[in-house]
Amino acid sequence: MTTLKGQPWERKSKWLTELSSARERIAAPLPLVVEGKLTRMVGLTLEAVGCQAPIGGRCVVVGIGGQKIEAEVVGFANEKTYLMPIGELHGLVPDARVIPTSEMYEAPVGPDLLGRVIDGRGQPLDGKGPVVFTHRVPLNGRPINPLSRRPIKQPLDVGIRAINALLTVGRGQRLGLFAGSGVGKSVLLGMMTRFTKADVIVVGLIGERGREVKDFIDNTLGKTGMARAVVVASPADTSPVMRLHGAMLATSIAEYFRDQGKQVLLLMDSLTRFAQAQREIALAIGEPPATKGYPPSVFAKLPQLAERAGNSDTTGGSITAFYTVLAEGDDQQDPIADAARAILDGHVVLSRQLADQGHYPAIDIEASISRAAPDITDAKHQEQMRRFKKLYSTYQQSKDLISVGAYSAGSDPRIDEAVKYHPKLAEFLQQNMNQAVALPQSLKELGALLG
Repeated sequence: MTTLKGQPWERKSKWLTELSSARERIAAPLPLVVEGKLTRMVGLTLEAVGCQAPIGGRCVVVGIGGQKIEAEVVGFANEKTYLMPIGELHGLVPDARVIPTSEMYEAPVGPDLLGRVIDGRGQPLDGKGPVVFTHRVPLNGRPINPLSRRPIKQPLDVGIRAINALLTVGRGQRLGLFAGSGVGKSVLLGMMTRFTKADVIVVGLIGERGREVKDFIDNTLGKTGMARAVVVASPADTSPVMRLHGAMLATSIAEYFRDQGKQVLLLMDSLTRFAQAQREIALAIGEPPATKGYPPSVFAKLPQLAERAGNSDTTGGSITAFYTVLAEGDDQQDPIADAARAILDGHVVLSRQLADQGHYPAIDIEASISRAAPDITDAKHQEQMRRFKKLYSTYQQSKDLISVGAYSAGSDPRIDEAVKYHPKLAEFLQQNMNQAVALPQSLKELGALLG
């Protein structure tokens, strides 16, 4: 029997505290698990009555033969609870049991994730055996006080000459990569994955075709890029909940390494598929559409995801994020593209016209901007960037007249200078996919080009 007689006061105090805590745990009522039953299934939405579970909670639906289907609570109305399945839907019948698990989805993280490919639940997809996770963190992340974030003051070398010299990226910056289909978006992401000066690279492939996932890992990323990368893949054939979880899991993994003081590059392909997954869920549970079929919750989810990237408030780590945005029909005024421009720190626009000309990477310098560039570049570099864009823009504005021979040399000194420089400007913007151009070299070539 334990006695306090003759014990030091510190040990007595600790023992009393532990005893009090144990009594509270014993006296606390056990959580009541109230089972419900499935009453309706419309599309991928399940309606249950009788169960009590919070938004984001995990439930198990028991089908024929005891088959268990995992689902997440996405909404409720009066007596009804709306669920969205995580995996395949097979074997469900009316009045199937719905069992709340009293658990919330968490993000499994750990250093052993490097070099691995996992799905939205953290399960391995690469056939290399189980992943050892050392921590579990909230899937929605930890909010950071905006006044506590470190400012963006250091440039980041991404290995792309056009971006390094004319759209300089800072550590902790968040940029959008705006592109239609088939203009070299995935190749540009792969180049940044291999060439960027970062400790860890986290790639989120959200809503992509399954073939493209394997192609990106084997060919675009390669063994060199994969050695320091973590890939989270939630292809198009997975449920919308899994696509949302995939994007949030990739961000949670990036946050984990940032909290270790690492410089992290986060590549999310794509932000549009993330928004479409949220649209599917919101419309399925009855949320009214607002802008071109997108419910209001979609535009609330986008900043919640993007604001998690950036510089740490406690360590020296950072997350520099690139989010691809699919412009449907090359429409830059698409609702998701317009919303992304407002919440990100810059955007890189890929032009289909340049891609059709064999100009790669097909970066439209006129339409692209880096909002952090003035804070991380000196006056000389900024003057060179302005001069380059001015020459390039002047030529583009007069391109039709020059092409048909309607412009006479000597009519306008500005156009004459732009015509003189244009071949060199176009050559400067192009780069082989296997060639890396470091930031110092990019600035040196820019200075040599402009004299």
